[in-house]
Amino acid sequence: MSPFEILLPLALILILTKLLGLGSQKIGLPAVIGMLVAGLLLGLLDYIPSGIIDYLFFSEDIKNWLSVLAKIGVVLIMFSTGLSTDLKQLKASGLPSVIITTFGVVFPMALGTLTAWAFRQGEGLLGHFFYGAILAATSVSVTVAALKELGKLNTKVGTSIVAAAVIDDVIGIVILSVLTGFTPQTGDTGASSILPGWWVNAAWWLVCLKIVVFFVLAIGIGVLLRKLFDKFEHKYPHNRRVPILAIAACFLYAYVAEEIFGVADITGAYVAGLVLGGTLQETPYVENKADMLGYMIFSPIFFANIGMNLDFSGFTGTFALFGICYVIAAIVGKLGGCSLAARLCRYSGKDSFRVGCGMMVRAEVVLICTEKGISSGLVSPAVYPFVFIIIILTSILAPLLLKISYRKEDALGNTPVGQQV
Repeated sequence: MSPFEILLPLALILILTKLLGLGSQKIGLPAVIGMLVAGLLLGLLDYIPSGIIDYLFFSEDIKNWLSVLAKIGVVLIMFSTGLSTDLKQLKASGLPSVIITTFGVVFPMALGTLTAWAFRQGEGLLGHFFYGAILAATSVSVTVAALKELGKLNTKVGTSIVAAAVIDDVIGIVILSVLTGFTPQTGDTGASSILPGWWVNAAWWLVCLKIVVFFVLAIGIGVLLRKLFDKFEHKYPHNRRVPILAIAACFLYAYVAEEIFGVADITGAYVAGLVLGGTLQETPYVENKADMLGYMIFSPIFFANIGMNLDFSGFTGTFALFGICYVIAAIVGKLGGCSLAARLCRYSGKDSFRVGCGMMVRAEVVLICTEKGISSGLVSPAVYPFVFIIIILTSILAPLLLKISYRKEDALGNTPVGQQV
């Protein structure tokens, strides 16, 4: 394949993802949905009986190249997520946010794991856990937009949701790191060989040790990197050298995490963002450049690539029933778990329900976790359509239920802050 042959597919992907992404936002859905649909439509070209179309657009060589670019896209997404994680807010979030996050991770993960176990989905115990881990993620971008519109973002409910989502990201990354660390490599006996007495096996202790060592070294080196970047910031304020070096650090962290410690590359990227973000004066500038690089080229390719590679070969009647139960587990787990946690923290019944609604939205991270599970061979590619349904349903239900819950309150005279003159 000549290098220039990928240019036409790239142009199609960028145009279609942008158009459908804007269309999704127009109807109140995340742009991610439009990008996924764009990939799905492009994937339909494979079913057109014409070798010319396949050759011009998406031959196997081109798909391999797109897969590489998609991996860069997901690494940049997680790096940007780490940069935007506010460590000060994490420290000041208080006990209620910690409890809400804990329940919001444990409940959906437990329900997802039990659902996978009941339907015998996933490769052994580790596969069941991976299905559960996919449901642990939270994305509150849609919730934040809805609360801003209602003028409720700076209320007790709004602050709790945002703070809990920050902690949720950290816990989700740790869980994914642990599960990825235990994922069998080529030549292993397989995840299904994990027995109740696996902890006596020194190999599993070695995996745990490698994960711990990675986080210790990553944070330790991160402290030194922050000092180095502080000097760069003072010497070269708003200079492109700073974001370039930051992205280089992201790629280095991702590579070392995956290749040396057996931890997911996206974990390395997230930790790089975490240690370089937060309190650095240039963080907004670095984040802006990283977002620009990611969302101009690589991120649309990542989301489109998921849609293009949908595989319905494992889609059966039994799997469809599993998928329906899986979607219910995703919604009930977050809504019920976070609502219960808020109630235990002495929130009112209405506010508890609002916290649960705000925390149940899923978006990018759930797709990243799913992709990681599929690439490891522990999760079936046929689960993707149900993950799409989870994203769409929660993105619609969360703002809708929040608006309904506040409607009566606003009708009694409590005008939303955003609508005050």
